Amino acid sequence: MTNLDVEWAKDWMRRASANLTEHRMELIDLDRAIGDGDHGENMSRGFSFVLERVNDNPPDDVAGVFKLVAQTLMAKVGGAAGPLYGTAFMRAAKVAEGDLDAAWVGTMCEAALDGIVTRGKATTNEKTMVDAWTPAIAAANAAAEAGKTAAEALRAAADAAAAGAEATIPMKATKGRASYLGERSIGHKDPGATSTSYLLATAADAAEAVG
Repeated sequence: MTNLDVEWAKDWMRRASANLTEHRMELIDLDRAIGDGDHGENMSRGFSFVLERVNDNPPDDVAGVFKLVAQTLMAKVGGAAGPLYGTAFMRAAKVAEGDLDAAWVGTMCEAALDGIVTRGKATTNEKTMVDAWTPAIAAANAAAEAGKTAAEALRAAADAAAAGAEATIPMKATKGRASYLGERSIGHKDPGATSTSYLLATAADAAEAVG
């Protein structure tokens, strides 16, 4: 498969829901260490609602899937995750038109990050999900420039996001609730960066599943 279509987007949501449910306790534990402890529950429950809505009223295009995701997360997910991921998917929906090829993967990630930064005012090296999205953009763009497929660009983005999440472990949090811990936030992986890596990994899984 060269390009990404609505069937890919719907499969992504199915895989994301299953993956976030599988990793629910891990995300809860990560968030307990430096936050409210609700990130795993919020993400698992939020994407379960997303999957229900996708199944009950399937959108006709990728933008429609992303808009549905955004609306559902904003309505159903508490804490910071709902507004941040909701805005990310709403911004991604705005660029999901035409040929969704490898070059579009970087564009999607950039749009998502722009939404997250607009909402959260974070930048790199502050121990947030920004530290996963930023390297994902660079990796996706590099893959596209190298002539890789959309699936390969997504996998590159996912791998870079996972590395970015790991890189948050030695950081001191300077944004959000974790910042209240100061030096005590060092040594813990950021839960938002971790869930970002899982979301992008399932996007790549969905793309690879159809060739």
